[in-house]
Amino acid sequence: MHLLRPAFGTALALLAAFCAPPAASAQDLRLNEILAGPARDWDGSGTFSSRDDEWIEIENPGAGVADLAGLLVTDGDAIPRYALSGTLEPGGVLLVTGKMSYDWEKANGQPAYGLSLANGGDSVRLLRVAGADTSLVDAYTFKSHEAAADRASGRDPVSGEWVLFDGLNPYTGTLLPQGNGCVPTPGAPNACSGTPARSTTWGRVKAGRR
Repeated sequence: MHLLRPAFGTALALLAAFCAPPAASAQDLRLNEILAGPARDWDGSGTFSSRDDEWIEIENPGAGVADLAGLLVTDGDAIPRYALSGTLEPGGVLLVTGKMSYDWEKANGQPAYGLSLANGGDSVRLLRVAGADTSLVDAYTFKSHEAAADRASGRDPVSGEWVLFDGLNPYTGTLLPQGNGCVPTPGAPNACSGTPARSTTWGRVKAGRR
């Protein structure tokens, strides 16, 4: 974990206003899957939106319950996009959609653009704010071929390395990461059957957790 200094820009001065310090026993989390180029209704709203249907996924790979207080998501420009709250069980994944980000930005007086993930390539950062300190918990920078329609960059369920979940839009190029033929799995552990299937929506995920 690397301590972030003022080089991140003045945007980080806003973080303390949105984030409470996390518990000392909080588990480290990590980014698990990112979909920057939606071409369908991923959030289950019934309507496709290139803004609202972007999504990222955060995973708790640890053995204990993770306290999400003090954690915040930004993209490459370091502007706060979404503040986490609550807890995440061991092995659990948390889905953050562009719509959730947009609603959070509006509620907190921020310019409301959603996750604003650039299709030409961008970074996603997971930050922790504790008092005056802001630290980097995890980050991933994706390339343009990873942000093509309905492709997701995600961690391989076995190795933990980043791969391309391209089952809905196969990638035939030579850039890394290469495609694995698997379908993105928002709000669920990364799975790889190699057989394209109906996409999972946020509405179905919420219904399954009740």
